[in-house]
Amino acid sequence: MSVVSNITSALGLGKKKVRYAIVGLGDISQASMMPGVAHTGNSEITALVTDDPVKARALGKDYGVEATYRYDQFDELLASGLIDAVYLGTPNWRHAEFAIPALKAGIHVLSEKPLEISVEKAEAIRDAERASSAKLMTAYRLHFEPSTLDAIRRIRAGELGELIAFTSCFTQKVDPANHRVKNGVQAGPLFDMAPYPINATRYLFGAEPTEVVSAVATRHPELGLGDLDDTFAVTLRFPGNRLAQFTVSYAANNVDSLTISGTEGSIHMDPAYGFGDAMEQRVTIGEKKSHESFKPTDQFGGEMRYFSDCILEDRDPEPDAEEGLADLRVIEGVLEALKTRGPVTLPPFVRSRRISAEQEQTLSPIKEPKLVHAASPTG
Repeated sequence: MSVVSNITSALGLGKKKVRYAIVGLGDISQASMMPGVAHTGNSEITALVTDDPVKARALGKDYGVEATYRYDQFDELLASGLIDAVYLGTPNWRHAEFAIPALKAGIHVLSEKPLEISVEKAEAIRDAERASSAKLMTAYRLHFEPSTLDAIRRIRAGELGELIAFTSCFTQKVDPANHRVKNGVQAGPLFDMAPYPINATRYLFGAEPTEVVSAVATRHPELGLGDLDDTFAVTLRFPGNRLAQFTVSYAANNVDSLTISGTEGSIHMDPAYGFGDAMEQRVTIGEKKSHESFKPTDQFGGEMRYFSDCILEDRDPEPDAEEGLADLRVIEGVLEALKTRGPVTLPPFVRSRRISAEQEQTLSPIKEPKLVHAASPTG
């Protein structure tokens, strides 16, 4: 193959591309997803959905997208013939609002996590997908990230022995002016941050939790975060007498780590959930210690490339509606434990599919652009 052919193939030139509408143009869409679409090779942005005309005009110009729609024009977009799929970067509680009509119209859906704010709404999305010819993927970007998949491979190979415990601390000091502190628990750290350690416990243990052993929420009024539980500490029980503990917070300075421990060894990851920096892994097997640094990747572009491949090749994506539903089942259990101040038995749940090591994506990282009428959570 010639050099020109190699370059053409790498950029996806001449190949069919999945046409996406970006629905919701907040910081996650602008800073993380949209800049990486062009180098997926199999995806392109053909429409934007926002109620902010400044965003529509500026981002349409930046990305060469002429078709912009308000939220109340979403049905017109679905019937326009301009898109094959939507990426949902809206607030958590608006996912079903757009996912269900899109699926009914045969339009594929890549939805940010959590899939919704309740098991009931997630089940409605799942049922719409089952009745549709379209596919849905919950945007768990770490399911494609090299250091995460390496940890899963080591565990499945038995390097850590029998797994015993998981611990994690995931915190960020959120700006009191950010919208996340103004929309109650559904925008707070339990829904915004806890899906990361909850999902990690499930893919590292390869099992579903059976009980929320305890859950505690606290507030730090001096930080000006208003009427919001800003910090949560949770303990989960898994089959085989395994325990998982995690803390998430909008009040503490940035921490992003996890440790998974077994009878023969452990893996410590720091950062564990972030993006943009090298992913660090410290492994202890018996008395032997090692350290590996994994190059940063474009996690958002990678997950879109994977999903577009699933669409183009008619394959079912792995982090599907069932995966999103599994985490919401745990979040609802945490909410119940907070209410009752006691342990909560989780309803039985069987995950029909787990992460495959073949899902790994290694797109190079992108530079974050200047945001339009949007801000990072930390200000």
